[in-house]
Amino acid sequence: MPSKTVVVGSSVGLHARPAQLIAQAAEELDSEVLIGVPGGDPVDASSSLMIMTLGAGPGDQVEVSSDDQLALDTIAALVEKDLDAS
Repeated sequence: MPSKTVVVGSSVGLHARPAQLIAQAAEELDSEVLIGVPGGDPVDASSSLMIMTLGAGPGDQVEVSSDDQLALDTIAALVEKDLDAS
């Protein structure tokens, strides 16, 4: 499965609001997207609860994986953004 390593852009990391926005976007895609921290088991990107269990903080690297390049790029771009900004 193709993957891309990106840096968490949200100032609170992949916590409540950013995780919910990422999960919502992943759910709308017609492809499986996984997200994980290096050395850990990847989780389903369409589950905000599972994303929060990763414990990824601001500036941490995470790996986004999907067989669908558009889905991969979409979720990777969201992870890199500061989704907690007003």
